[in-house]
Amino acid sequence: MSVTRDTSERRQIITTLVRERGSVQVTPLAERFGVSMQTIRKDLHYLTQRGVAERSYGGAILAGTVNVTAEPAVEAKRSIHSEEKSRIGRLAAAMVSPGESIVLDSGTTTLQIAQHLADDEDITVLTNDLDILAVLARKDRINVVMLGGALRRKNRAFYGAQTVGALDDLRVDKLFLGVDGFDIECGITTHYEPEAMLNRKMVEAAREVIAVTDSSKFGRVCLHRIIDIAEIDDLVTDETVPDTIRAAGDRLDFRIHRA
Repeated sequence: MSVTRDTSERRQIITTLVRERGSVQVTPLAERFGVSMQTIRKDLHYLTQRGVAERSYGGAILAGTVNVTAEPAVEAKRSIHSEEKSRIGRLAAAMVSPGESIVLDSGTTTLQIAQHLADDEDITVLTNDLDILAVLARKDRINVVMLGGALRRKNRAFYGAQTVGALDDLRVDKLFLGVDGFDIECGITTHYEPEAMLNRKMVEAAREVIAVTDSSKFGRVCLHRIIDIAEIDDLVTDETVPDTIRAAGDRLDFRIHRA
């Protein structure tokens, strides 16, 4: 069989896999076909050029499932599902006990956690979000650690190598992880690649990972993957929990808390 035919047939098989599963990853494909990861990346680039898939962290996602709309500015996000976010924030804040250290990821839902968090000198909060910092600064006793980096004005949060590096030697009890997309197959995703990179570092630093999101994010897939949903310990959301999410919680052993 010629190299050209090998390549063509492999790409046809990968196309079928993407359409059946919704996503594929580079490493398993390289092992399956006995080729280098660079070869698989070329295959995925080929599929992307033809509109079959969109590249994502470590692989590709079926083009039709990706939410390609522009990320809304933080001002717009605050007005969307605000009541649900407030209830979620109150419930999530109640999960923090004196003596614990936590990370609050950037976002309008995690901002609500900061609003409802008890002002206790035995609680330490790390964040990269400017608005969360402003809320916590108004509390007199809580310990606050701001992660440095470069300010991204669109969502008023800090990113970059300095932000990631600040977590290198830190270990925290809990991470409250904001969500742009939450999909059973494609995992937790975001619009912004540096945010995905920072979030993965936050996950590494945390003993417990708690995803916080309203139900509008279920089934949504953004371009950049953060983690699989199997890697979370808890999900805090509103009352509208689809049966598929409940079943996934049972199967993957993460707890669901409804606000």
